Amino acid sequence: MQGNFWEQVGGRATFEKLVRKFYEGIATDEVLLPMYPEQPDLEGAIQRLTGFLEQYWGGPSTYSEQRGHPRLRMRHMPFKVNPDARDRWLTHMRAALDSLELSPLHDATLWAYLDRAAQAMVNTFDD
Repeated sequence: MQGNFWEQVGGRATFEKLVRKFYEGIATDEVLLPMYPEQPDLEGAIQRLTGFLEQYWGGPSTYSEQRGHPRLRMRHMPFKVNPDARDRWLTHMRAALDSLELSPLHDATLWAYLDRAAQAMVNTFDD
């Protein structure tokens, strides 16, 4: 395989498909949807997550140019991210990732990162 991960999986189109599918699940989730102040319009969140993921995986650095350092934990601190929220997030992301039908290696690589990131965002164990 040549190129970085972002190129190998299809670039922006693949990450945008992943994120749009993910937000289809978020749009119906009574726990997670309220965490998005712009909802029901999720387009801003879609663009931010797409930009972040594509930059992380070797795509353009547009996210940092527009928003600075990701500071993921800090950006999520205003929200109650408990194990239930984490699990819901992972459920929607797993469905989105499954829709891509990536190779087993690419799927496992991306999933391992997403799982670690979700675990790191937990900031409370309160209900």
